[in-house]
Amino acid sequence: MATTPDRLKPFEINPDIARAATLPARVYSDESIYRAMVDRVLPASWQFIGDNSLVKTPGQVSPVTLLEGSLDEPLLLTRDLQDRVHALSNVCTHRGTTLVEKGGHEKRITCRYHGRRFELDGTCRFMPEFQGVEGFPSPSDHLPRVPFGTFPIATIPGNSADPGAPDAAGMTGSIGRFLFASIRPAGPLVELLADMQRRVGWMPFDRFTHDPSRSREYLVRANWALYCDNYLEGFHIPFVHTSLNQALDYGEYSTELFPWSNLQLGIATSGEDAFDLPTTSPDHGRRVAAYYFWLFPNTMFNFYPWGLSINVVRPVGVSLTKVAFISYVWDESRLDRGAGAGLDRVEREDEAVVEAVQQGTRSRLYDRGRYSPTREQGVHHFHTLLARRFFETPPVL
Repeated sequence: MATTPDRLKPFEINPDIARAATLPARVYSDESIYRAMVDRVLPASWQFIGDNSLVKTPGQVSPVTLLEGSLDEPLLLTRDLQDRVHALSNVCTHRGTTLVEKGGHEKRITCRYHGRRFELDGTCRFMPEFQGVEGFPSPSDHLPRVPFGTFPIATIPGNSADPGAPDAAGMTGSIGRFLFASIRPAGPLVELLADMQRRVGWMPFDRFTHDPSRSREYLVRANWALYCDNYLEGFHIPFVHTSLNQALDYGEYSTELFPWSNLQLGIATSGEDAFDLPTTSPDHGRRVAAYYFWLFPNTMFNFYPWGLSINVVRPVGVSLTKVAFISYVWDESRLDRGAGAGLDRVEREDEAVVEAVQQGTRSRLYDRGRYSPTREQGVHHFHTLLARRFFETPPVL
């Protein structure tokens, strides 16, 4: 376990929620703690990076940025001419230039700076004026491979030694709908996604269509962890969200905890829209209005009868966060009904209360609160995992 300076030991979370206190207020406003969180927690996490349309056909290349605003890691998704998908560093191994700026189709990758050439699997093949360089090309000249995977979960041969990483050949052919990547994952992707797949794996994800017109980005003047705190409890729904409270049965609202994720299950009130669940679903017979899945530390998959809203919480600064709402529609006839209607209004209501809490945590008269054992299990779960990952993960040098 890494040694942590005393100044960066702001919290310990009691595993017993009835005895536990929340995160100290300064976690949300201390610049050194924020930087330590970014350096320790985020590089070890799995992050949503897009869908399989980015690498649909052989020769396709798509640059992506891993967690823009904090990690800002340039990555490159490719599908080579043998129909294998790869996730690579998008930085040339010669002098560090970014390689691909726009998506498209290529036979190979050529650096615009000095002409170094790579195959679509990242293998370095050629460099001008390098005659006489000993041992060139060596493994360090190839583009680093980045651990990646998909949801629904795809079995990737040969990744037992490198959790979540593809084998040397990459993924072949058809891949899952949604893509995840990590710089140095602390655990396998399946550990993060398995419980979500068991619960909603029956959905026809290949029919989910990205709808840019319903996708949004929001700038929230609050710490990213504070935004997650708010998401992880339905406690505030009757007080903050009038319209959502009418669609959900607050008395039946529940939270289920998993190793690195959790689920808030929303049950529809009488007359409100609900899933038509198959008999294979563990929730068959219940009027489920929404599945709110949180994936540690900052990703939410919100399933509604009309489709899916993916929320990615992107830290930008100690008290500034960008939140992306990315919409995938499955059944257009059920849009704007039930718990999945009015998402923009719900988000604006959440922004207002989260920004007020950010202001309140700066008070010299407030430090730590307590958890409701019946309504804030998700928040306690998040804080426990955050503290665990923070102290177990060595800082980036």
